Amino acid sequence: MRPARPCDVTSLVRAVPGAGRRHLQEIPASARNVQQLKWSWDSKNSSDLLCGMGVSPMEKDPQDTENTPQDLIVKATPPQKKRRLKERDDGFFIARRPRIARASNPGISWDTLPDELLLGIFSYLHLTDLVRVSRVCKRWNRLSCDESLWYSLDLCGKHLADGVVGKLLSLGVVVFRCPRSCIGEPMFTGVRPLRLQHVDLSNCTVSKDALLSIVSRCYRLQNLSLEGMELSDDIMRSIAQNTDLIRLNIGGCSGFSPDSLVEMLKNCSGLCELNLSWCDFTADHVKCAVSRFPSSITELNFSGYRQNLELSDVETLVTRCPELTSLDLSDSVMLTADCFAVLRQLLHLQHLGLSRCYQICPATLLEMGKAMPLKTLSVFGIVTDSSLQLLKESLPHIKINCSFFSTVARPTTGPNKKNKDIWGLKCKLTLNSIDS
Repeated sequence: MRPARPCDVTSLVRAVPGAGRRHLQEIPASARNVQQLKWSWDSKNSSDLLCGMGVSPMEKDPQDTENTPQDLIVKATPPQKKRRLKERDDGFFIARRPRIARASNPGISWDTLPDELLLGIFSYLHLTDLVRVSRVCKRWNRLSCDESLWYSLDLCGKHLADGVVGKLLSLGVVVFRCPRSCIGEPMFTGVRPLRLQHVDLSNCTVSKDALLSIVSRCYRLQNLSLEGMELSDDIMRSIAQNTDLIRLNIGGCSGFSPDSLVEMLKNCSGLCELNLSWCDFTADHVKCAVSRFPSSITELNFSGYRQNLELSDVETLVTRCPELTSLDLSDSVMLTADCFAVLRQLLHLQHLGLSRCYQICPATLLEMGKAMPLKTLSVFGIVTDSSLQLLKESLPHIKINCSFFSTVARPTTGPNKKNKDIWGLKCKLTLNSIDS
């Protein structure tokens, strides 16, 4: 005989036709043993709470199946799809679960945003964030490389490994500020010309071949600063191919011949500002330069040629550039008071630098200041403190010895060290704002 099974209330209810929960009476609990608990649940608040937690609330079944007999539930339930079996090589079968259709999300997705709107969002990102979003997906990588986002780039004082400059400049950079940086090999992948128009590479640590690789791909330069760098004849010829060049700063540079200098000055006939101060020039360099200066130059810094710049060179310079408004001839010890008659021919001259030109006396400076419409005058080292005070009192309309350095063709000027503009242009993509 089989052992008696314990009585199951649920089975009894299902066995009796028409039986339901209404035929069962709940035994009241004793008030001494069980406390009466009151539980309230607001379906609206619970739905908001679950949504806030990222959980979708379950929808209420329109047909309450709690009291429905089992046979009716089976009939009302739609038949489930059979699982497809895939036979493996070893004779076993793999069951594949049918794909469940995802409910459509009525919210806005990133994939539905147009390219123009995403570009507008990306334009507010810093350089580091822009590089990060380029790794999200293929579409974001394509949009993050758009030329409109890479118009201006500031990498001042950074150490750039091989291939970094070639990758970034190929994205369409127009304004590139990278002074006092260590630049590796650009490693350009093609021969496509660059869009660069305003470039500051002053005092960079870079090889001649790497610098030539950059400059040789530039044809639309308007402002260029290579101050304090080692150049070559090939680099000078590459600069000469930029016929729209307006400002050029190669002060303190060396390594190029007089012939390449003449070729550059001949092709860049639209130069307005030129800084050729303190270059490694011989007397031939000086003679070739003053004889080929473009007539369009209005601001010129030609200081630092102690024994090589003579009065005859100044005469040639004034004849070639009659529209000069700013001229710096400091540290030219061969100049005497006779240059005063020559400089008077410059009718538009407003800023003059004659610092450490020791053969010019203060009396000549006083006469020059009264005869010429100057606004600033730099005469460091040739006047004493008492003579300087007398000179300032006699020439109140002229600012004397207000600045130690010339600003001709230099990209960034002024005492503010936080100024990151070059020639009045702001660089948006920068790493400095993140590091500081």
